[in-house]
Amino acid sequence: MGLQTQALVSTKWLASMLHRNVVGPRLRVLDSSWYLPMMKRDGKKEFAKSHIPGASFFDIDVCADTTSKFDHMLPSEKVFADYVGNLGIGNDSHVVVYDASDFGAFTCTRVWWMFRYFGHPQVSVLNGGFRNWVKEGHPVTSAYTKPEAVRFTPTVKNPSWVKSFDDVTNNIATREFQVVDVRPYERFCGREPEPREGVQPGHIPGSKSMPFDEFVDADGMILSPEQLRKFFARSKVDLNKPLCGACGSGVTGCHVAMAAHLCGSPPAYLYDGSWYEWFTKAPPEHVATQV
Repeated sequence: MGLQTQALVSTKWLASMLHRNVVGPRLRVLDSSWYLPMMKRDGKKEFAKSHIPGASFFDIDVCADTTSKFDHMLPSEKVFADYVGNLGIGNDSHVVVYDASDFGAFTCTRVWWMFRYFGHPQVSVLNGGFRNWVKEGHPVTSAYTKPEAVRFTPTVKNPSWVKSFDDVTNNIATREFQVVDVRPYERFCGREPEPREGVQPGHIPGSKSMPFDEFVDADGMILSPEQLRKFFARSKVDLNKPLCGACGSGVTGCHVAMAAHLCGSPPAYLYDGSWYEWFTKAPPEHVATQV
């Protein structure tokens, strides 16, 4: 298995690494669980009670640009480097990310994408997540030993992976990339409320809907490349043209980046501010509800 390019690893593989005591400086495991208030779950508290042995908690609200009024916006290189270095992650570490959501993959693709953005391709998502890890009877623990801090040196090679409000506004006319919105379809259509107070549902003009929970199957496993290609085709999204993931606040939009990667397509962009920023800043004519 080529660890540097393997986007997904299985629970069986990680369990074997754990059994062989490989988890450590060369293999770091991260629980990135985060939930919307309406989900009534606390990822950090759940981690303290039960997680994969040797795992650390990655808080997307802390490893972020905390000066922004928008949630968990991408941090600076220094903030990211200090944060992951303090989790014992160096430039030679293979990182495996998971979350404990009922979906199997919810926030983990965001952290996978962040590592890649900061020049660290040795990162994988645990396919099926903590949900399947527990279901299959693999070990869990409440014990946590903070890893010894190491130096991590980030390199942002592709700043164009992140799209700003202005980029997305200009794209309405230029159509240089396809905006793929992964929020639930009813929110995209303006028929169900947004989870954030003061934000109305709708979508960016010209964007396409691909709900994030359809990137995984009923067992919480990320779809195969063949299934993903069919999903893109069904959604009238062209994998041969540039893609930009979007969602509520730039987290599940990274499912688009993971899917594009698995399909062998060029890296997808991310609109980091996503709908929360769009609704806050866009003029009324750029908040669409008609599909």
